Amino acid sequence: MAGKMMLYLAEKYQLELITVDARVTLLGEGEKARRIYFIKEGCLRLWMNNNGKEITNQFFFEGSLVASLESVLTNQPSDFYLETLEKSVLYVLEKERFEQLWEQDAEFKAWFDNYILKRFIYYSKHLLSFLRDKPEERYRNLLQKNPDIFQRIPQHYIATYLGITAVSLSRIRNKTAKSK
Repeated sequence: MAGKMMLYLAEKYQLELITVDARVTLLGEGEKARRIYFIKEGCLRLWMNNNGKEITNQFFFEGSLVASLESVLTNQPSDFYLETLEKSVLYVLEKERFEQLWEQDAEFKAWFDNYILKRFIYYSKHLLSFLRDKPEERYRNLLQKNPDIFQRIPQHYIATYLGITAVSLSRIRNKTAKSK
């Protein structure tokens, strides 16, 4: 559904389509976000630098909208980096066009407001998982909800997403594999 809606919006609003190589930073910490991206192909990572330690906030795949939304919506510098992990094909929605659509197009506003609500729920559950669950349980939940992630995302990024080291992730994976 998300992918179909993305294609519909891209066509309706005639969004620019760009191709970006892997490992390209689309937004740096401290920069103001000027674009929202819809992923047609590829994978992006939203992450932050905490005193030299990378923390992955979320991975985004085909059919997803991605931006430092806090920066886009408040016009403040981003706390996050946004980078491609794979060669990616992206639709681009410039901030000025986004603001125009959000104010003037009821269909777009309803869709975007629903997206914001879903993203809020996602982050709430993610935070709750960090407060409540042990790393092994966070790993099992990720494996259950998104098994393909382990084929597409480097292990050290998955580890930063789970809040553990790459060595700890390796131990958890080995322990989980042996218990099957």
